[in-house]
Amino acid sequence: MKDQYFSRAVEKAMLALECIRRSPQPLSLAEISALLGLTKTSAFRLLYTLESLHYLCKTPDGRYFAQTNHHQLLRQGSDPLERLCMEYCETASMAALFENHIEVLLVFESPQLMRMGNTPGRILPPNASSLGKAITAFQPPEITEKLVRSYGTHYFTPNTITDEIALRDEFAMIRERGSAEDLEESTPGGRCFAAPILRANGYAIGAVSLSMPMIRFRGEEQRKTVVAAVRETARAIEKRLG
Repeated sequence: MKDQYFSRAVEKAMLALECIRRSPQPLSLAEISALLGLTKTSAFRLLYTLESLHYLCKTPDGRYFAQTNHHQLLRQGSDPLERLCMEYCETASMAALFENHIEVLLVFESPQLMRMGNTPGRILPPNASSLGKAITAFQPPEITEKLVRSYGTHYFTPNTITDEIALRDEFAMIRERGSAEDLEESTPGGRCFAAPILRANGYAIGAVSLSMPMIRFRGEEQRKTVVAAVRETARAIEKRLG
């Protein structure tokens, strides 16, 4: 039996977050009401509060999905990301999904004189950056569309994907292989590899990457090794996040 200090409202809020986080798809108000055993009016008030506090986001058609806890991502991702940077002596970065954009959270710069740079707070293109593509590809279709529409498909280099059909094909290929690459698509002379950080429902809350100048890229064997390393780093962060 629960004691007098136990808050049923907080219990319902936590249960709602848990249901939404575990769902493979964003959930409607009716679905959440049924899962929690609440009327739609009560469920709406609860969800409105969680959305106002930025624990939840809504799709354009009104379904709910969990917002990323960026502080937790920074805390749990720092050590694995630093190890990736130290192992390869190349720039390692982590980015996260925000409501309508993708943003760099953390960067460990390569110690080498010639290196690929990055900056926390930088907004990433969903059609060119390996981090941006890795996160955008692993979203519900409506969120993928929202991210692309919010940023646009800007041209950065002759390798940038600006055609929408080609970009959808690129996202499908990224989902199939579990990683994304930037072959001089956002910056001339740069090569980047990224892997998504996934929630239990298979959607990305963030991604990690390793970036290097093309002059230090040595071919297919190195590509395979680096892709495996960024994927391993992403999985390590997922485990730390629980």
